[in-house]
Amino acid sequence: MTGIQELLLSRIREIEDHPEPGVRFKDITPLLADPEAFAALTDALADIAVRTGATKIVGLEARGFILGAPAAVRAGIGFIPVRKAGKLPGATLRQAYDLEYGSAEIEVHAEDLSAGDRVLVVDDVLATGGTAEASIQLVRRAGAEVAGLAVLMELAFLQGRARLEQALAGAPLTALLVV
Repeated sequence: MTGIQELLLSRIREIEDHPEPGVRFKDITPLLADPEAFAALTDALADIAVRTGATKIVGLEARGFILGAPAAVRAGIGFIPVRKAGKLPGATLRQAYDLEYGSAEIEVHAEDLSAGDRVLVVDDVLATGGTAEASIQLVRRAGAEVAGLAVLMELAFLQGRARLEQALAGAPLTALLVV
């Protein structure tokens, strides 16, 4: 384990039985509250953006906003929020996806992404991969290229990486931590 991985992992709190019995929730708020750890995370995500040649970062609601926006600033590129349906004003592109019990939709402003954009999708956790897959589809529908997907933490036992192989079509998936 690298020094940055040790630092990040040491600032993630595990909460038993949240949001329901049997779930071990990974709480990143202590990491965000620690300026050294948050800066290290921001630098790592910005480095990924630069390495992949990204021209924009798409952050997924809500923690992807917190992680993606400062990384975009640090990398010197634009930031685009992907929101839950109905939250953005103006013309949007919408993508539906399935959840364990039901479905949901995400949106992006139609004019925020276009041909020529190389987009790094950023979120805090890769679990089953449903939201990430929908965001990748949304980026492509907007005419942009997916430069990659970067997450703070991958919950390997949920096998989201396998679900995303086809959607990423060769673009890299980078997880700073795999638990």
